[in-house]
Amino acid sequence: MKTLVILLLFLAIGSLASGLFFLMHDKGQSDRTAKALTWRIGISITAFLLIMIGGYFGFIPVHGVQP
Repeated sequence: MKTLVILLLFLAIGSLASGLFFLMHDKGQSDRTAKALTWRIGISITAFLLIMIGGYFGFIPVHGVQP
């Protein structure tokens, strides 16, 4: 589970980098920047949900505050 979340975070960073690349090189002539940033949002939401689900079901141990 942790490996999957870390992989998704790296994918989100890669998508952010590709969005920056398209922003600099396309100069507003295509929609590749918007598509790359939309993918980043989807990947980030998926990673967040996996962290929440992993904590709830005990796949990711929660330290500190006990309910």
